[in-house]
Amino acid sequence: MNMKQAKEYIKNSIHLYLKKDEFGEYRVPVVRQRPIFLLGAPGIGKTAIMEQIAQELDIALVSYSMTHHTRQSALGLPFITKKNYGGQEVSVSEYTMSEIIAAIYDTMEASGKREGILFLDEINCVSETLAPSMLQFLQYKVFGRHSVPEGWVVVTAGNPPEYNKSVREFDVVTYDRLKVLEVEPDYRTWKEYAAEHRVHNAIVNYLDLKKEHFYCMEMTPKGRSYVTARGWEDLSQMLYLYEEEELAVEETLVGQYIHNDRVVKEFTAYYDLYNKYKRDYRIGEILEGKASVQAIARAKAAAFDERLSLLGMLLDRVQADMKEVMEQAAFLSDLRNPLKVIRDAGQGVSVEQVIAQLDRQAEGRKKLLESMQTANSLSADDGKRHRSVIRFLEESRKELYVGGIAEGEAAFDYLKKKYDAKVSQMKKDTQRVQEELHSLFVFAEESFREGNEMLILVTELTVASASAQFIATFGCPDYQRHNKELMLSERQDEIRAQIAELKLE
Repeated sequence: MNMKQAKEYIKNSIHLYLKKDEFGEYRVPVVRQRPIFLLGAPGIGKTAIMEQIAQELDIALVSYSMTHHTRQSALGLPFITKKNYGGQEVSVSEYTMSEIIAAIYDTMEASGKREGILFLDEINCVSETLAPSMLQFLQYKVFGRHSVPEGWVVVTAGNPPEYNKSVREFDVVTYDRLKVLEVEPDYRTWKEYAAEHRVHNAIVNYLDLKKEHFYCMEMTPKGRSYVTARGWEDLSQMLYLYEEEELAVEETLVGQYIHNDRVVKEFTAYYDLYNKYKRDYRIGEILEGKASVQAIARAKAAAFDERLSLLGMLLDRVQADMKEVMEQAAFLSDLRNPLKVIRDAGQGVSVEQVIAQLDRQAEGRKKLLESMQTANSLSADDGKRHRSVIRFLEESRKELYVGGIAEGEAAFDYLKKKYDAKVSQMKKDTQRVQEELHSLFVFAEESFREGNEMLILVTELTVASASAQFIATFGCPDYQRHNKELMLSERQDEIRAQIAELKLE
């Protein structure tokens, strides 16, 4: 299965493991909650999907790599204690709490979340001294003398032996205690992830053309050659930083993340070509509705590879702008609650009381943010939204403190005016992005009318969550029209195929 399918299966399994009966007891007893074993090649995103699942289920996540653990660190250290048996005092061995179990309790204490995921990576690479204890752990969720707390589901992961010399093959007894999911690299699934996490458009465009370079492992005379999804994502972050600093992207940089000489050379050459297209076509002018005659003519005559790269650049810019608008909308919606609390405090309050309320709201939001970070259940979008609310509250507090406003009612009016100004700015940004989207469709109609590019454009806008949300919220007549036409065309093709099968023509 691919990573998207694996994520849904794991998410559903955890949801079922955490279901309770009318007495508050878990429907599936701990001993029957088989740990999930995610078996797949390195760098395909196993850890990333666990973070996403924790965020979506609003539970905590504790992650550990088992490769560095010894028997003592995983099970706890022995110590001598005194006990009385039948009136006789004897010395016995006890064990301290496992570092792993202690981390779960620390997370529960700091985050306030009582349920979560214990994710153990490289489970099939444990040390020789620890291996015998893993069977007991997988069956009973016990490390040494201490159990994994109720409400914590165990998910494990590992690499197949061909990727890691340290892998120990599990025997039948061990496998019989696991739910094994074998995961394969899948570019289509990763591309959806890439759109959500803004992986550099040059990488996505390149992989659209060279899907076989998304993930590969091979032996060469120089040793193992490999390309992974993790490598592409890490390279993406560095490309953005290099562009900000106007540094040249060369093979030396790419080779630090992509460990295949042929792919390094081809991607670096494509990246240079990508930037040339960006300069030649003047992306900004196209989205302002000022596409030159030369740009339209060149796009019409271009080969499919160049058209696909051009369309990717345009989509990347528009989708980034749509995502910013949707983030601003989410921030303003979230900000209403603390402002409503201040408004409902009533008339006659002093400015000092309003400032104190702003302090309480900001501190409460900071504690929530810290709790979610500790639980590893904070998505990047949620983190940005919470920090934006905190910044608004702290800036407002500072402005009221030095602004010399005398009455609490006037203080709230000031906050409302500040909030309304941000709403007004969002409306202007929304209008601008709607005009960009219209200009994109106009350019596509003029340049790609006879090709498949319009289908690609509509599909990409449908699949990416930010653009889908933007269009659903604010509308786009161009999208609706072309989407309807394409669906009608697909339906006509389907009918023709059915008629052909019946041999009625």
